[in-house]
Amino acid sequence: MSEPHRRIDLVLNGERRECDVPVRASLADLVRSLGATGTRVGCEHGVCGTCTVLLDGEPVRGCLVLAVQAEGRAVTTIEGLAEGDDLHPVQRAFVEHRALQCGFCTPGFVLLAASLLDREPAASEERIVEVMSSNLCRCTGYAPILAAVRAAQAERA
Repeated sequence: MSEPHRRIDLVLNGERRECDVPVRASLADLVRSLGATGTRVGCEHGVCGTCTVLLDGEPVRGCLVLAVQAEGRAVTTIEGLAEGDDLHPVQRAFVEHRALQCGFCTPGFVLLAASLLDREPAASEERIVEVMSSNLCRCTGYAPILAAVRAAQAERA
C-alpha cells in the first residue's frame, strides 16, 4: 500500500511552489527535496535545532513540522535570507566573527538569530543567550555565535 499524498501550495524563499507531498513528510524533508539543501537534519527529534527554518517568520524545527502544515504559508530557509548577493546582517556577522566551524548547525543558528532580531531588535544579552541556547553546536563553544548575534544587532540598530 502506498503512502497517502496531499497537494499543497506554499511560498518557499519568496517563490510560490505547488507540491505533492506524503502526508507524513517533514517540512525539512520537503524543503530539501525542493532544492533548499542548506536546511540540515540532525537529531530528527527537535532537540538540536539544526533543521530550523522560518514559517511565516517564526522559527520552527523543520523535523517536527509536517510539510502539509505549510499549506498556504511562507517558508524561509538559509537560501532565502540574503537579498541577491547581499548577505543578511546575521549571515555577514557569522562570517566576520567566525561563528562557524563545521557549518552543519550554522543555517539553523542564523535563521534563529535573524528571527530573534526581527521580533526583538533590542533583545538583552540574557535574551540572546536564552534563545540561541535552544540550538546545539559541537564545534564553536558558542562565544563566536553570541558575538555574531550582538554584532548583527548593533549593525541593525
